[in-house]
Amino acid sequence: MFFCSISGEPPQDPVISTKSGQVYERRLILKYITDNGTDPLTGEKLEESDLLTIKANPKTAPPRPAAATSTPALLHMLQNEWDALVLEMFALKQQYNSTRQELSYALYAQDAASRVIARLIRERDAAREALANVQATMGIAPASGAAEDVEMAEENGAQEGALPKEIVDQIDETQQNLSATRKKRKAPAGYTSTAEVKTFVATHTIPSLHSASPAGMTSLAVSRLNPSQFLTGGNDKIVQLYDRSTDKVLASLKGHTNKVNQVAFREHEGESTLVLSAGADKIAKIWAHDSASSEYIPKATIRTHKGGLTGLVVHPTNSIFALSSLDKTYSLHELSNFTQVYRSAPGEDAFTSLAIHPDGALLALGTPSSKIQICDVRSGNIAASITPPDASPFTVNSLSFSENGYHLLAPDSHSSVAIWDLRKMKTAHTIPLGEGFKVNKVLYDYSAQYLGVAGSEGIRVFAHKSWDELVRFEEAGDVSDIVFGEQGKEIWATSGREVRIWGLPA
Repeated sequence: MFFCSISGEPPQDPVISTKSGQVYERRLILKYITDNGTDPLTGEKLEESDLLTIKANPKTAPPRPAAATSTPALLHMLQNEWDALVLEMFALKQQYNSTRQELSYALYAQDAASRVIARLIRERDAAREALANVQATMGIAPASGAAEDVEMAEENGAQEGALPKEIVDQIDETQQNLSATRKKRKAPAGYTSTAEVKTFVATHTIPSLHSASPAGMTSLAVSRLNPSQFLTGGNDKIVQLYDRSTDKVLASLKGHTNKVNQVAFREHEGESTLVLSAGADKIAKIWAHDSASSEYIPKATIRTHKGGLTGLVVHPTNSIFALSSLDKTYSLHELSNFTQVYRSAPGEDAFTSLAIHPDGALLALGTPSSKIQICDVRSGNIAASITPPDASPFTVNSLSFSENGYHLLAPDSHSSVAIWDLRKMKTAHTIPLGEGFKVNKVLYDYSAQYLGVAGSEGIRVFAHKSWDELVRFEEAGDVSDIVFGEQGKEIWATSGREVRIWGLPA
């Protein structure tokens, strides 16, 4: 019997080397020759032509293993195979019975759910019929859609036309009260000074918010009543409420089918806190805080627009909010019953950003054609239209009124911002940011002393009037949104999946 000099086993196709006289398995020696070109034992040059086939008769066969050379050993092997087969059959029977039980439970649960749904439908129909009978008896016309869920579609709200008189009266009263105080108002005591802003350093980073795919946050809102809590909207279609003091996600609010573009709080004394969001899926959603369960409960879904929503602001009255859309319209909605009270006529351009005057009488709307429209909230008329002089077409993706109401901050190109004097309707100053800087968000602080610009190369903060750059934070990278904290002592920003905070050094 031959044994291969490489594997040590009897070869199935034996060959012998004419150079060394050693026996090899053909496939093994051919592979070795291909890789090395030499005899594996002597190191001499070896080619396939140097191999001779060994013809053995009768054919040699590999020996049986020692465990299979006796009858008791064969019986033991067969017994082991039988035991393994029986155990496998037992396991299959167990899985079969378990699957049958799961299927039986699922069918039972489905049947029970169908019965409950059928009962609820019968009860709903009976209640509707009873209500219709009572209304008919009392001579009351039934309200359209009264029995439906709070899904605000286009036909459920007011269309083009004037606002209801009671809302106009609220806006007028709010404007008079705010305008009488804000023009004389100075920065609150203890508000951050220019010198302090220059010393701001990174103080806190909250990582890994929202999903990793698709990653990124688009918007940020910080609670006024509880400054440690903030909202973020993400590319993952989710609105998150986070508590910085406990480093915990308080709520992950779902319902959007595309990225969330804007988020906002409605915080009003004596009323529950509302969380609002507007998305690229053409809908706005509203959740209300339930004090009993400390959870946020869905209250309304607004579907009045035919294009993605680009702006969301709560009016200073805290009774209405505004939406802007790529369908070239904007709309106003009540926060008491979530109905639409006004919808503008379609304009020439889509609306890409939205801001509200601190008095609540004016709306500013950005467009993709570099133009900014300023509209009267009460009448819907365009009060003014401003365009940067000699500007190449660009998208006005962010707007911010100063707190005194005299100025409007807006991009005047992809890499510069302009401060518009609303009393003269012309540019008061332009701040270039560099060719590589792409503006994502502009914002005035509460005191109107500072203005922040967030973009592809981080954050820059400037002093109002002197226009000096006070501080910049380039380590944040591409920043999508920026918020000034309480008393101006912090700057919050969203970058990727992180919320970064800068403030006074410890």
